Amino acid sequence: FAFTLAKDVTMNVEGDANDYTGKGLSGGKIAVFPSQEVLDDGFVAEDNVIVGNVCLYGATSGKAFFRGKAGERFCVRNSGALAVVEGTGDHCAEYMTGGDLVVLGETGRNFGAGMSGGIAYVYDPENKFPERCNMGLVGLEEIDTIEEKEKVFAFIQEHVEVTESPVGQRMLENWELEYKNFVKVFPHDYKRVLEERAAKAKNAVAA
Repeated sequence: FAFTLAKDVTMNVEGDANDYTGKGLSGGKIAVFPSQEVLDDGFVAEDNVIVGNVCLYGATSGKAFFRGKAGERFCVRNSGALAVVEGTGDHCAEYMTGGDLVVLGETGRNFGAGMSGGIAYVYDPENKFPERCNMGLVGLEEIDTIEEKEKVFAFIQEHVEVTESPVGQRMLENWELEYKNFVKVFPHDYKRVLEERAAKAKNAVAA
């Protein structure tokens, strides 16, 4: 579903979606959320898998918002897209090289194996995430700047606007406390490159 979805194309799914949803996403926008009918019957989206395995494989740009959990190998080889999801299976963000990923729930094991770029933000109020993360190429940090705090707020805000997620809404309403519960997954090499760019820009201005 939504293979290589192009810029200026939006696809909304009321229900669930299959494996490889958003493969090669190329600027388009995807939203998957349960119908009001199943919600009225007691379906709790954040406790259930709403999209299958290997979603957003090789995505290059665009946005994806999933009200519910994703299966295994979510966002593998993402190089530039934004994704917001409410939980993932094993091997999430494997070989990710760019883009932003926000996980509003728990992840599986081996998160970030081979991740060399991009940044992931994982909601972890119970401090379970560090043992599930592959620390080979990444470090774990806090959201520590006003700019980044506002950026992640905006990501979650758009997720709520598109999917009507109560999980995201609760976080927004208590943001001054909740942002502290996010772990920032930051690849070492990517961090070094960004710091070098910032230093060069600062020197250029000074000159």
